[in-house]
Amino acid sequence: MTDSPKPVPSVYDHLGIILQQLVEVAWQKLGLQPDMMTGRIEANFPEAKVAIDLASHISSLVELQLDADDRRQLQNVMRDLRVNYVQRVGA
Repeated sequence: MTDSPKPVPSVYDHLGIILQQLVEVAWQKLGLQPDMMTGRIEANFPEAKVAIDLASHISSLVELQLDADDRRQLQNVMRDLRVNYVQRVGA
């Protein structure tokens, strides 16, 4: 029996992983989830903005590779991040 070659992850697979991590960091920096490293909830709005901006750019590259449902889900996540950022900074 021979081992079949494993599929090589595409650049979009890697971008999807990075995007998931940036979204998690954005929620943490908004002070809406505990920090993974410290377990504390601490807001840092300038860093939240950077994470959201980067996630937004990457999502625009990844969206074209997604089906309609996944694309809509990603758009909803990005909208939720932006709305929460505006609400938190304006508070």
